Amino acid sequence: MANGPLPGMPGGVATRGDDAVQFALAALNGQRPQEAERLAAEVLKADARHVRALHIIGCALLMQGRAEDAIAPLEAAARGRHDPEIDTQLAVALRRAGRQDEALPRLKRATKRQPPYGPAFRELGSLLVSLERYDEAVEVLDRGIAAAPMMSELPIQQGYALLSLRKCAEAQAAFARALAISPTAPDALFGMARALQELGSNQAAAEYFRRYLAVAPGDQAAWLHLGHCLLELGQIDAGYDCFRAAARGEARRYGVALGSLAAAARGRFWLKQSDAARFMRRPKP
Repeated sequence: MANGPLPGMPGGVATRGDDAVQFALAALNGQRPQEAERLAAEVLKADARHVRALHIIGCALLMQGRAEDAIAPLEAAARGRHDPEIDTQLAVALRRAGRQDEALPRLKRATKRQPPYGPAFRELGSLLVSLERYDEAVEVLDRGIAAAPMMSELPIQQGYALLSLRKCAEAQAAFARALAISPTAPDALFGMARALQELGSNQAAAEYFRRYLAVAPGDQAAWLHLGHCLLELGQIDAGYDCFRAAARGEARRYGVALGSLAAAARGRFWLKQSDAARFMRRPKP
């Protein structure tokens, strides 16, 4: 685009295509995907094969939840190029559109590009986990960690894949690696707590559940797991309070919490629903 301002450009200053792309990229990074889409579309009116503009439009459409629409511009951007970022975004669009069989080889190629692109390993690991191919996910994420050692999402994903394989000690090590990078990452705190709980280290698990609940106080599953840990430690009243916290809110939460408490090794059950309701809704002293 040689001359003339784009609509919405600051001050009506004439700008070239590459400058226009920078405005679109800034809008995308600023979480304004509709603006990014509009600005990049103006660039494409002058050059329909402008790779960066096609990529920006694809990403903007993904941010708007329009995965099907994002595929075509991302495919055009990826054509004839060996860019792992574009390959990864195209795979994300294919996956969200339900085309997992096409996303998988695209992500495998993206993880082999040089220089390595960390998010490609993250997306491939996530896809393999969703397909319950946990061993493959662990191997892919190992390669990702070697390529991007400061990307905490990779050991977090690996930890959950290892938990699915019942390799809890290895999962604990993966979550510890993630927490060394990002000490307050909620998914790492919860994963570490679950790994420790599965290993029978209820005291340590309880501490991680508490740290997680400090940032996600409404997470019912965490309250239930903490309650089970405390019951196992003999802290009965504190454990019951956790089940009560898990029951607060919508009716469905009450039923889940009551069932979990009844199933606990040191839990409670009642013959009358009214007795159970009084117990679960008892206010904290």
